[in-house]
Amino acid sequence: MVSYIKNIWSGFSIKKKLGLFAVIVIMVMGLSVFFQIYVANFVLKNLNEILEDNSKCHNLQEALNQEVKAFDVYVRQRDEDNRQVYLNACKTTEACIEDLPYDYSKIGNVRYARTWNVKNGYETYCLQRDQIFEVSSLDQNFITLLYQIYSSQDYLQEYSRRLVQDTLTMGNANYQKKVSVLNSMPYLILIFSLAMVVSVILLTRLLSDMLIQPLIRLAYSSRKIAKNDFSEPDYEVKNRDEVGELVQAFHKMKHATEGYINTLKTNYEMTELLHKEEMERMHMEKQLDTARLELLKNQINPHFLFNTLNTIACMANLEDAATTEKMITSMSNLFRYNLKTTEQIVPLSQELKVVEDYMYIQKMRFGGRIRFEISISERTDPKKKLIPAFTLQPLAENAIIHGISKKEQGGRIHIRIWDKEEGLIVSIADTGIGMEERRRKELELAMKERSTAKIGIGLGNIYKRIHTMYQDGELHIYSQVGKGTVIQMMIPQKREWS
Repeated sequence: MVSYIKNIWSGFSIKKKLGLFAVIVIMVMGLSVFFQIYVANFVLKNLNEILEDNSKCHNLQEALNQEVKAFDVYVRQRDEDNRQVYLNACKTTEACIEDLPYDYSKIGNVRYARTWNVKNGYETYCLQRDQIFEVSSLDQNFITLLYQIYSSQDYLQEYSRRLVQDTLTMGNANYQKKVSVLNSMPYLILIFSLAMVVSVILLTRLLSDMLIQPLIRLAYSSRKIAKNDFSEPDYEVKNRDEVGELVQAFHKMKHATEGYINTLKTNYEMTELLHKEEMERMHMEKQLDTARLELLKNQINPHFLFNTLNTIACMANLEDAATTEKMITSMSNLFRYNLKTTEQIVPLSQELKVVEDYMYIQKMRFGGRIRFEISISERTDPKKKLIPAFTLQPLAENAIIHGISKKEQGGRIHIRIWDKEEGLIVSIADTGIGMEERRRKELELAMKERSTAKIGIGLGNIYKRIHTMYQDGELHIYSQVGKGTVIQMMIPQKREWS
């Protein structure tokens, strides 16, 4: 019987096979859909009241949450807009409380008690809530009243959660009573569905044997051919449909392609050898060009560039170009400081002058996107305090490159300096993009491990010099995504510049 069915099945085209399979599947799905529609209609008709009660309790819980959030916002910023948002949230909560079922005969003693707790607690909460509008945030009773309101909010939210739980429990109990009616209905449908499922399984197996398995064997053979392996024997099928024709055509193509692949392989090996020789020649030419470029770079005298900048500044002064003259003078000062400063420790005033020249150039470059200021405590004399050379300018440059330049609106760099016991605190803060806590910890670990590949030469060099030159020197990084970064250094002052 089975062989007879397989013989008839193998003679069908793929279209007929899929059509018969689809008809049986549709029959099974139709019966399932009919049963589901019946059950859904029964549930919707009998359980509408349960769902409505659950919805009202949920709306109350959500309204209380929104009111609490609106209250937190209003307390932090007591303006008219936030006040109006909070009052609207209060009206929503009051409407939800009024909408709660409050019929003892329908909701039972447990839900009735929970609902009474909510209504009574909310009345007390309203009295406290209304007082907050009349009390100033500077009033000494403000904090006490605020925490009373927070406590009332917590109780109300707890009452609403318990009400939701009790409503769900009661609804589930009612639902279980009605579900028992459905237990006697699906037996006949189940028997018919099992017969359809068996038919689908048999048809699926036939489809797999005569459609899927040949395609799997062809895919396996194709993967071996892709690896230049033609050792897989030909796969024989009894199909008289399109799959049988496909298998036969594939075998013919496989044998024909084997010869072509061997020929292409030989040609490819020759081409690869020629390409490798060409790449080696190009690589050597690139190295030669790089060496020539480095030779030209080394021929440039930095002092010649420094003198040229001074000459251009003089010409700008003669031509009454004040901005150009100041930019060139600032650039010349930077070159002079970098070329002529050999001391490891310099007065703070020199470092401040260098960073001011650098920031002036950056302001000309970025315009109003960059704002810069320096704050020094009254007790601190920049001319007498000593810090490592080339410290402030690299950190300001890092703040621009990695923080402010990546924000379209720009930002602000603030250098603060003050005395602390026997040390000098230098803080360079920016309002750039900041960094994640994970990245900040990676930077601090890399500084301790002296890994310049992860932190860059500038910051790594400053950290190394501070900890090498000063036994108690410190450098810390503070940052928050979207708010900015602060580099804070503690530089001991064993002596002052005289």
